[in-house]
Amino acid sequence: MTVAVYAADPVLRVGVVHQLRQRPEVDLLDDADAERAQASLVVVDTVDDDVASLLDRLRLNTATRTGLVVGTLGSGALQRVIECGVAAVLRRSDAHQDQLLQLVQAIANGEGVLPGDLLGKLLSHVSSLQRSALDPRGLSLSTLTTREADMLRLVSEGLDTAEIARKTSYSERTVKNVLHEIITRLQLRNRSHAVGYALRNGLI
Repeated sequence: MTVAVYAADPVLRVGVVHQLRQRPEVDLLDDADAERAQASLVVVDTVDDDVASLLDRLRLNTATRTGLVVGTLGSGALQRVIECGVAAVLRRSDAHQDQLLQLVQAIANGEGVLPGDLLGKLLSHVSSLQRSALDPRGLSLSTLTTREADMLRLVSEGLDTAEIARKTSYSERTVKNVLHEIITRLQLRNRSHAVGYALRNGLI
């Protein structure tokens, strides 16, 4: 795996480079070749404006994915680094050789990595966003609106158009239009295919 390491603090950089250089699976690139790395590791104490700016620049290079090794991640910083395209986060206190290698492998394989407590915070944030911003507008973070999901649930229970219309207080024409919109937008074949797709993807 080709890896580029970015750190404003030379001591942090030397520490991470030393750990990774001992692993034969890792090919560390120098600054001149950094843009062709499969994985970019940004090693910092905290996420400030300069770090966010670097992460934004790295995001523009679609050939590489970015991981963050950070001392502390303050309130709101997790969302900020995710918006900057960071695929994986590791605390510096956990950044021994095996953990660094696992982080690099996950990034190169297109996986995301977060410490458990940060994952919990992210899920809580997403849940809060759904409740406060999207639910009142009948919207959803999934590819289905609340109304679409409700109608597909009823289809999955074996109800036909007339029964769904009675249950939801919509006209039969509206029910048909909503279901047709789902099938067309998601490029599915029919209602059964739509229900299967929604179940497989956790949308209903």
